[in-house]
Amino acid sequence: MVRTYAMLVWTWTRAAAAYPASFALMVAFGFLMAAVDVAVILVVFANTTALAGFTRDEVLFLYGAAGTAFSVVDMCVGNLDKISQHIKAGTLDTMLVKPASAWVQAAADRFTPTRIGRVLQAVVVLAAGLAGVGVPWERAWMIPVMIATAMVIFASLWTLAGAAQFVLTDAPEVVNAFTYGGGQLTQYPFSVYGRDLVAGVTYVLPLAFVNWQPGLYVLGRDDPFGTPGFLRFLGPVAALLLALTAAFAWRQGLRRYRSTGS
Repeated sequence: MVRTYAMLVWTWTRAAAAYPASFALMVAFGFLMAAVDVAVILVVFANTTALAGFTRDEVLFLYGAAGTAFSVVDMCVGNLDKISQHIKAGTLDTMLVKPASAWVQAAADRFTPTRIGRVLQAVVVLAAGLAGVGVPWERAWMIPVMIATAMVIFASLWTLAGAAQFVLTDAPEVVNAFTYGGGQLTQYPFSVYGRDLVAGVTYVLPLAFVNWQPGLYVLGRDDPFGTPGFLRFLGPVAALLLALTAAFAWRQGLRRYRSTGS
C-alpha cells in the first residue's frame, strides 16, 4: 500500500515539477498565505503580553505543532474530501476495480506537492516557538510523539470526512467543517475557548490531543480546566481509537456504495 501511494504521489509530483517556475511560485504563495495566520498572532501580541495566560512563544509553539501535522496531512491525504466528486463522476468505480486500495487512490489523486510551502511555514513557526520557550530535554521527547499523534488524528478526520460523503454526497462542506475547522481550532491555546467546547474536543472528538494536552506537558503548564494530568499522555491511545473508528466508517461507506454504472 505504501509503495503504491508513493508511486502515485511521485507521478503527480513529477508532473507539477515539469513547470519549475510555476512550481516555485505556488510553493512561495502557499508559504505566504499560511503566514497570514501567524501575522494575526503577532498583531495580537503587539498589544498584549499574554493570550489566555500563554506567552507569544508558547502560542507560536502550539500553533507550529498543530500546523505542521495539519499541513502534512492536508498535503498527503487532503483529497479524501473529494470522494463525493468521484461518486458523481463515476471515477470511484474505476478505483474499486483496481488492485490498489481505494483509500490510497483517493488520497493520492491529484496530489499537490506545492502545498509543501504550508508545511515549511509551520515548521519555521514551530522552530521559532521552541527556541523561545526553551523546552527542557527531559520533556522534549513528547514533541515528535505529539506531532505524530496529531497527524494520525487529522488523517482519521479526513478519512471520516470521506466516509461521510458516501451518505452526504451533496454536502461536502459539512464534513469539511471537521477537517479544516479542526485545523483552525487547534491554532490557539484551548484556554481561549469555553469549558464545554474543550470538554467536547477532549472526550468526544479528540482534538485536544493534537497539541493542547501534550503541549501542556512540554511547556510544564497546568491545565486551566483542571483535567487529570494523565490525559497528557493518552494522545496515542486517542489517535488509535479514532483511526480504528475511521477505518470502520470507511469500510462501511464502501459497502454502502452502489456503482453509478460507469
